[in-house]
Amino acid sequence: MNTSQYHELVDVQWMAIEEGIDESGADIDYETNGNVLTLEFEDRSQIIINRQEPMKEIWLASRSGGFHFGYQDDEWVCSKTGMVFMDMVKQECSKHAGEAVEW
Repeated sequence: MNTSQYHELVDVQWMAIEEGIDESGADIDYETNGNVLTLEFEDRSQIIINRQEPMKEIWLASRSGGFHFGYQDDEWVCSKTGMVFMDMVKQECSKHAGEAVEW
């Protein structure tokens, strides 16, 4: 995958997160600053998602720890847990929000 393809694939994920949060009605603020997407919750906790262009990965940091996602078989998959990126985002959002967050 070249750099342009990488950014296109990550952009799709970030847009899905933003649209999903809006649709869910959950009290989650989000902001993109450079290569970092920050999700902030009512209790001021955060999930930080960032692009790791040199490694062609997405990294996610939350209360549960740090996770690295590589692109495999048309999905972003965690190298530690095998979990699909978007499933982990929803899971971590639910933990931070203290309620089910689904989209």
